[in-house]
Amino acid sequence: MVVGLLTVYTTSFAVGYLEFDNANYFIIRQAFFAVLGAAALIFFMRLDYRHLHSLSAVMMGLALLGLLAVLVPGLGVERNGATRWLSVGPFDVQPSEFAKLAVVVYISAWLSSRREQIKDFSLGFVPFVLMVSLIAGLVVVEPDMGTMVIIVLTTITLFFVAGAPLTHLALLLGAGGLISWGLILSQSYRVDRLTAFFSPETDPQGTGFQIIQLLIAQGSGGIAGLGWGASRQKYFYIPGAHTDGVFAVIGEELGFIGVMLILGLFMFFLYRGFHAAIGTQDQFGRLLAVGIVSWIGYQTFINIGGVTRTIPMTGIPLPFLSYGGSALISVMAAAGILLSVSRYGKDAGHPSRGRVHRARRKPAEPRKTYAYSGARR
Repeated sequence: MVVGLLTVYTTSFAVGYLEFDNANYFIIRQAFFAVLGAAALIFFMRLDYRHLHSLSAVMMGLALLGLLAVLVPGLGVERNGATRWLSVGPFDVQPSEFAKLAVVVYISAWLSSRREQIKDFSLGFVPFVLMVSLIAGLVVVEPDMGTMVIIVLTTITLFFVAGAPLTHLALLLGAGGLISWGLILSQSYRVDRLTAFFSPETDPQGTGFQIIQLLIAQGSGGIAGLGWGASRQKYFYIPGAHTDGVFAVIGEELGFIGVMLILGLFMFFLYRGFHAAIGTQDQFGRLLAVGIVSWIGYQTFINIGGVTRTIPMTGIPLPFLSYGGSALISVMAAAGILLSVSRYGKDAGHPSRGRVHRARRKPAEPRKTYAYSGARR
C-alpha cells in the first residue's frame, strides 16, 4: 500500500494539475482511501473469519443491490460509456469492486456447507452456475468485462478446490470461453482491443495508441529506470497512467529491477496467502483464503499481462497500486480476512476468541503424590 501511494503520486500529479489545478489532488484522496482501507484490514483481521459464514448472505445481498443500483437511471454515474459508479457525496463508489469480496465470502460459505453435494449435477453444478451467472451478468451489463472475468475465474477456482468433478470444470471452462468470445464480438470496442493486441502498429494513432505508449514507457526504463518521478510517458501519452497503466510507469521510472521487486512483493503475498490456506483446519477458511489469493492473483496477472501485451488489454486496476478508493478498500479488507484466516484458522473449534481463548485455558491440576514411611499396605 505504501508503494501504491508513492506510485499514485508520481503518476497523477500532472493530470491532477491539469484537470483540478492541484498536483496533489489524487494523492490526497488516495491517502484518505488508504486510511479507510487500513481500518478495514484491522477490523477484519481482528474478527474471527468464521463469523463471516453467517454474514455471507447479507454481504451478497448488499452486493446485488449495489450492482442493480448502478443500472438505475439517475443513480449510476457514467464515464467513458460505462455505468459502474454510485455518487456518494464527494466520492464515487464502485459496487463491482466490493462485489468481488462478497462473492468470495458467499461462494466459500455455500461450497463449505454443501460438502458431497458439490459433485452432484443438479444439487451442485446447476445452483453454482446460476449464482455466478447472476453476478457476472450484472457486472457485464455495466459493462465491465474485466471484472466479470475475474469473478468467473475466482469462483471456478473455488469450485475446483471444493472438490467438483473435472467434467463439471471442463463444462464450465468451455461454456465460459464461448460466452466470452460472444461478448467480445458483440461490442466493437472489444474487437478493437483484440485487434490492438495482435497488431497495434496498424493503427498507432487510434486503437493501437495505448498499448504502443505502454510498451514505449517500459522499454525506455531499461535495467535501472529513468529515476523516480522522471517518467515522460505519464505526461498524457499513457491514458490512465495513474489507474490501469501504473505498472508501465513503474517500469519506466524504476526499470527492470523495480518491476521485478514489485512482482516479488506480489509473489510473496500470494505465497503467504496459500500458506495460510494450507494451514487452515476448516473448509470455509481454506476456501476463503484460496478465493482471496486467486482474486488478487488473477487481477494482477490480467493487469500486468495487458500492460505488457502478454494478453489483450481489459482495463482493470492493479491491486494495491492503482488509484481508486473502492478497489483499494476492497483488497485491504480482503487482506484483513486473509490475516484472520492465518490467525484463527488453526483453531478448529467454534468462533470465539481464537488464540487468546486457548491461551487462557485453565491449566490441568498436578497429580497428587503420596509418601509412605512405613511398611507397604
